[in-house]
Amino acid sequence: MQHRRPAGVRVEFLYEDRDIIAVEKPEGLPVIAPEGSRTKTLYDLVTARIQRKNPRGRAAVVHRLDRDTSGIMIFAVHAGAKKALMDRWNELVLERCYVAVAEGRFARDHGTFDTWLVENRAGTVYEAAPGSPGALRSITHWSVLASNGRYSLVFLSLETGRKHQIRAQLAAAGHPVAGDPKYGAASDPLGRLCLHAVLLGLEHPFTRERFSFESPPPESFLRLARSRA
Repeated sequence: MQHRRPAGVRVEFLYEDRDIIAVEKPEGLPVIAPEGSRTKTLYDLVTARIQRKNPRGRAAVVHRLDRDTSGIMIFAVHAGAKKALMDRWNELVLERCYVAVAEGRFARDHGTFDTWLVENRAGTVYEAAPGSPGALRSITHWSVLASNGRYSLVFLSLETGRKHQIRAQLAAAGHPVAGDPKYGAASDPLGRLCLHAVLLGLEHPFTRERFSFESPPPESFLRLARSRA
């Protein structure tokens, strides 16, 4: 089933049971509203879905995607599910994969970013020396799917889930995500951050059933990386 924002953006509900809901988040839709804002959010739409069956129910956020990132997200349906997911999140999440359009051509077809990331007071994440105060080890495996020299379509599999991990590591490697001026992108070819969560593998916190929720990368990403530079 699908819900629509006033602007016509689709939110697809991929799975739901008494404990969890999996959705496909569109780019440009915030997960929660910034403080003092009345912006419509994904949280509002998921809560409305829950309230069809339980008028007093509310969604619970257990992880985030940036406003301009699209793809797979999981919500808890009740407080008990939220606690169960958050207490064991790194254990229950079996796989986290993204596709990004990055600027430039990579020197290799695949590799691993194994770096330490720290956040400054402005909310920007950057690489730091191992053991630096506040720095967290961050590991991302990557492979190039297509490239026209100007842009590369990159598949990224996360071992860790730090804030802005992909954006910061690609920027540090000299290949910022297209449409990401915060991390040094020089171009904005699609009018959006070119980052999409394509897969999230999850073990159900109560039933232990294993799920693999998938969302194909936007066609615009594929065209951009395969077109003539």
